[in-house]
Amino acid sequence: MIARLEPISLDELLDQAALLTRVDRKYAMTVADALEVLAELPETTRVLTMDDRRAFSYESYYFDTPDLLSFRMAALGRRRRFKLRTRSYVDTEDAFLELKTRGARSATVKERIEYGFDDREELTDEGREYAAEGLSALGIPAPDELELRPTLATRYRRTTLLAPDGGGRATIDTGLSWELADGTTMTLSDLVIIETKSGQRTGDLDRLLWRHGIRPSTISKYGTGLAALRPDLPRNKWARVLRRSFHHTAIAA
Repeated sequence: MIARLEPISLDELLDQAALLTRVDRKYAMTVADALEVLAELPETTRVLTMDDRRAFSYESYYFDTPDLLSFRMAALGRRRRFKLRTRSYVDTEDAFLELKTRGARSATVKERIEYGFDDREELTDEGREYAAEGLSALGIPAPDELELRPTLATRYRRTTLLAPDGGGRATIDTGLSWELADGTTMTLSDLVIIETKSGQRTGDLDRLLWRHGIRPSTISKYGTGLAALRPDLPRNKWARVLRRSFHHTAIAA
């Protein structure tokens, strides 16, 4: 299905989609459901293609405190919250340190800096300084005081689509796996996460998913993954998607 689509370069994709007023929605489904939906994509849908590749390997390391402050802020629905991670594009060995914050007015800010690919599993001095600046705006102590450390790694393959005529873009994540700092891993080979990004009108892929009875899910690769691997943690926020999509798991210590 993806192979029949026309390619689009990264520059062209950003040029056509970057100006959208983004409304993001996430959907969790099985591989079979995803194949059924994607079979109905319009032929004029285009797929991000670089060096003849249409699926790209991603890897992220999330940093949290020993008592999982970042996780708990999200799990308990705190207005002020943060998420700190490295995101690596494994095929090109490019890496970034990303800080996502939400303040009292619920405005989400996501910023990032370039990061050494070989440093992606740790916080360097430069990384701690960068994180401290962003966290101080929320009244959160500096990373050294928080004792931020790598808590969870996520890995997956991503394909990016652009719908025709301003119909939005979407990412398709497959081959998802998670790894705790102690080496415990979880692989969900039958899980597909589609995230749509549309403008003022509802995206074409959103409507296609709805016609198949697939509705948006409350899902976070960090929060939901950590809750699945750690049943002792609060999980109510993600209970529905955990029950529906994370019950067939392959976990190994």
